[in-house]
Amino acid sequence: MAAKAKNWLIYRIHDRAIGRLAAAHFSGKLLDIGCGTKPYRSMMAPLVAEHVGVDHAASLHDRSNVDLTGTAYAIPVVDGSFDCALCTSVLEHLEEPEQAVRECHRVLKPGGTAIYSVPFIWHLHEEPRDFFRFSKYGLRYLFEKVGFDLVEMRPLSGFFTTFGTLLSYYVCRLNRGPLRWLRVIDLACLSIQGTAWALDRISRDERYTWMYVLVARKAAL
Repeated sequence: MAAKAKNWLIYRIHDRAIGRLAAAHFSGKLLDIGCGTKPYRSMMAPLVAEHVGVDHAASLHDRSNVDLTGTAYAIPVVDGSFDCALCTSVLEHLEEPEQAVRECHRVLKPGGTAIYSVPFIWHLHEEPRDFFRFSKYGLRYLFEKVGFDLVEMRPLSGFFTTFGTLLSYYVCRLNRGPLRWLRVIDLACLSIQGTAWALDRISRDERYTWMYVLVARKAAL
């Protein structure tokens, strides 16, 4: 889904972080777990030799870009099939996140690298399939438990970006009738997020991040 007035800031921050980490850590054959419409296809194209998307049969997204039908718990490939893996904003929608991370570990080659983005402070979405939020301590515990080495983990925002964006989502509930035609709500949301971005640059308290990104590596033989 493309960024909209209510969320342009977090898309910008998130996608820049994914691009930076992928450029540093990805090569070879990539598995995109919960790929949906495969929005990172063009970003990954210069970095990897092959970009394979896996998603489940009941996905709410357009499945025309799905290469493999499976789930995060059961990916239909043999052990060690991929050099790298990408999983963005998926883990919170899985009833058994540990099982999913373990399956990612299985399909990576020794020395393979995975990039995940995972929410910490965020509203309910894609209900009823919204099960978890993750602190940095919970993420470290989860990934190390299944055998990954955590190479890098960083929060993507401070207080103002998180709550400014949440306010934008809330304000967008009013976007109907003349307000929609006049684009008043869209302009308000852009203004809120612009102000939040500026305030985060002045005072960035990362305890209130909306999301973490992390790089996890499977041990080499």
